[in-house]
Amino acid sequence: MRRIVVAGTGSGVGKTTVTIGLMAALKQKGYIVQGFKCGPDYIDPTYHAAVTGRRSRNLDSWMVGHEAVQAICAKGCEGADIAIIEGVMGLFDGKRPTTNEGTTAEISILTKSPVLLVIDCSGMARSAAAVVRGFQTFDKRVRISGVIANRVGSEGHFRLVKTAIEQECGIPVIGYLQKDDVLHIPERHLGLIPSIERGELDGFFAELGKRVAETVDLDALLKLAEAPALDVPWPYFHVSQSYHVKIAVAKDAAFHFYYPENLELLQAYGAELVFFSPLAGEPLPDDVDGLYIGGGFPEEFAKQLSEQQSVKQSIKAAIESGLPTLAECGGFMFLTEAIETTDGSRYGMVGVIPGRVVMHPKLVALGYREVKGEPGNFLLPEGLQARGHEFHYSTYEARGEIPFAYETTGLRGVKKDGYQRKNLVAGYVHFHFASCPQMVENWLKQCKKVKERG
Repeated sequence: MRRIVVAGTGSGVGKTTVTIGLMAALKQKGYIVQGFKCGPDYIDPTYHAAVTGRRSRNLDSWMVGHEAVQAICAKGCEGADIAIIEGVMGLFDGKRPTTNEGTTAEISILTKSPVLLVIDCSGMARSAAAVVRGFQTFDKRVRISGVIANRVGSEGHFRLVKTAIEQECGIPVIGYLQKDDVLHIPERHLGLIPSIERGELDGFFAELGKRVAETVDLDALLKLAEAPALDVPWPYFHVSQSYHVKIAVAKDAAFHFYYPENLELLQAYGAELVFFSPLAGEPLPDDVDGLYIGGGFPEEFAKQLSEQQSVKQSIKAAIESGLPTLAECGGFMFLTEAIETTDGSRYGMVGVIPGRVVMHPKLVALGYREVKGEPGNFLLPEGLQARGHEFHYSTYEARGEIPFAYETTGLRGVKKDGYQRKNLVAGYVHFHFASCPQMVENWLKQCKKVKERG
């Protein structure tokens, strides 16, 4: 299987532009390309999927562990000619400054993948070789196989950089991109995802692929990407019992942040997934035994969602009657009484969680979370822990005392968080079920119990 990690010397050097450009160029040549993203990010995989036509997957060694990373990579590569794994931050940047934990480097080691290093070459020539040499010697387990010179001033500038790196580092510089605003990916603001889904950036992706094909040696890339097979089964865990239940999954432009493995794990345990769109006015489907409302951007569609009275009423009635429900981040926001946008407008939401959500112009929370359930949490009973991630621009303002759903541990310490009531677990954390498959089984057991109760 061919696969390669596109890594950067740091954030902002152009990894995403290079990754998407390579994907588009290879797709234009008829190759089936599989995308992956290191870390928990949901946005970049959306780009990958738009370009390749295949669902991109996250490889996050902290959230799911080493074996699961290998299994997810092997699963995603099925049927593809080449996998391109986009890194996160700089190659060696991760959870802490003293280890490779959670880094792009660790993913390259776990997946036995060669690394293509992207360097911002603006303002340097021979010095680029010193940068590459430093990355080569930092951890010998990481196989840096080639370089792409980004933001060069001209083809002549590229030749200087290429000569220096190939002489001093002994690896090929397989191409370059010039400083060019046309090649700059549009700002990744919150409204961008719907524009990707509507196909509004298809022309940009096509032009980027064309530019990359002109200045990058794709044959050299294919050769560099040769890597040993990953023989790890998926699912990589033992399914003890199958639960024949139906789970409704909210999925549209407002709610679409789901790790593919979360949905696949539900299916592996026997659940049938029934998708519906709250944004399009589709009420909760009939005869479902559970509900999953993932993250997304409900604040971008707050007015439209507030007008979907039948949708809100169907969801509220089902949750209040005991439908086993998990709501993450955007889903949690949707279940509160209202969302207040940054312009001060207030829009009524489902109203099953007392209190409102207030949007802020700046990021409020970002980071990994280790999660333990509070008493009564049917997903995470005592003794069980899961891992996840938070990323949001809003705060939840509770109305009165509320029953917390779980306790989270992050860089800023430990705190009680989320909301639970009957069979509802909701909060800002995006769980990765592969970190704790038992929570999937617990969920489906509860669905089956409620179903049999009638």
